[in-house]
Amino acid sequence: MIRKTKKTGRFKRANRIRKKISGTEARPRLTVYRSNTNIYAQIINDVTGETLVAVSSISKDVKESIKDIKGKIEVSKVVGTAIAKKALEANITTVVFDRNGYKYHGRVKAVADAAREAGLKF
Repeated sequence: MIRKTKKTGRFKRANRIRKKISGTEARPRLTVYRSNTNIYAQIINDVTGETLVAVSSISKDVKESIKDIKGKIEVSKVVGTAIAKKALEANITTVVFDRNGYKYHGRVKAVADAAREAGLKF
């Protein structure tokens, strides 16, 4: 009997999602990764395989602004706003959202909503 873990289930979902979406030059991919303590967001051009913009809750510029914030969802909102600001500075206005196998709920949803409010379109 094969034991299915949460991690392998997430990898299967992530691969299923990645078959359908891909970041291009005109519309790169915004992907989110969450650990128990931190959240990471990056915008990737899959054609060239390069990361265009990256922000996390441990980035220097974000870390200073989240000192007084309590709660992981509030931190995720700050990360979403920061990724959108950096993307707009790099002339990226539209992206494809990759939830990376996570449910569109909680911290992942907070990043997406904050990025939308800050000006990204997806």
